[in-house]
Amino acid sequence: WARPLERLDLHRLSTATPQTRGMAAWGTAEGSASVLSKQARTAVVREVHIDGLSVLKIVKHCKDDLPNPAAGTLLGLDQKGVLEVTHSFPIVGPKSAEDEAYGEDYHEQDQEYQMEMMLSLREVNVDNNRVGWYQSMFLGTFNNIKLIQNLLSYHESIANSVVILYDPIQTAKGKLTLRAFRLSEKFVEAVKRDKNEFIPPAEILEELPIKIRNPGLINALLFDLQGNERLDCDFERLDLSTNPFLEKNLEYLSAWVDDLAQEQYKFQSEVRRDKWRRKQNPEGGAEEEFQAPDRMASLLVSNQISEYCSQIHHFTGASFGKLFLAGSLHKDV
Repeated sequence: WARPLERLDLHRLSTATPQTRGMAAWGTAEGSASVLSKQARTAVVREVHIDGLSVLKIVKHCKDDLPNPAAGTLLGLDQKGVLEVTHSFPIVGPKSAEDEAYGEDYHEQDQEYQMEMMLSLREVNVDNNRVGWYQSMFLGTFNNIKLIQNLLSYHESIANSVVILYDPIQTAKGKLTLRAFRLSEKFVEAVKRDKNEFIPPAEILEELPIKIRNPGLINALLFDLQGNERLDCDFERLDLSTNPFLEKNLEYLSAWVDDLAQEQYKFQSEVRRDKWRRKQNPEGGAEEEFQAPDRMASLLVSNQISEYCSQIHHFTGASFGKLFLAGSLHKDV
């Protein structure tokens, strides 16, 4: 859940090994996408279709692991620009400092577990092609360096891989928060060029629309349940307690604004130092190229600030409707 205080440069990302890039959902994507890597490149994915059963598994896993982060593997197939997620299973991450101390040995065991799980699923005629991973997020906080590293690691072997983010805190307020992201083509090209160039923060990640679908038998069951005359009330949507949610969003927003100010201060300090060096050595200053500080950290911070502002805007808009409704009911009473 931490804010991205680490530094990230495009050169390190384009030349790093899987071990230095980090583990995608506590495990790298390499070695498990041999089927997809041999296929011809398909159309770029523009939409994600996920089965209702997979959504329930993601929701249950993330809820059971609270307050710890949760992650898992997504299985399916991409066809004609649509990524179909038909199955998912959780990944057991390190639970203690002792697990973290094992380092590579622990991650190798995790890799073996994932491979055995996919082989077992293949034996029962379940799609076993990895198409990405899912993980939980807290109050919409997901713009961090580790997420970008994992997406790049997946992208090397699975061009149309995605990450699905689930927020159990916002879902508890009555709105299912399930979002899918992939790396934008512009950002991938910038990494390949290996240049420390500016990219609009909103163009680092590309959000894809999610459509939840159910097989015919499940639709028939849901239709049959509609006739149930039992009283079923959903009181979460009527919750008028908006202060805790808004306070947390504003608290995180102010913290990330401070981070952005620090990043800008670092950039200005570097510019002043370079200007001073050129004054001290005017003859060699023209030959020395200015090494601009890495921009990735500030871009991710800017993108996350935009996410917080959007969340506050949508949440307050819905809250005003509830307050007006409650006010009208009080007048009638």
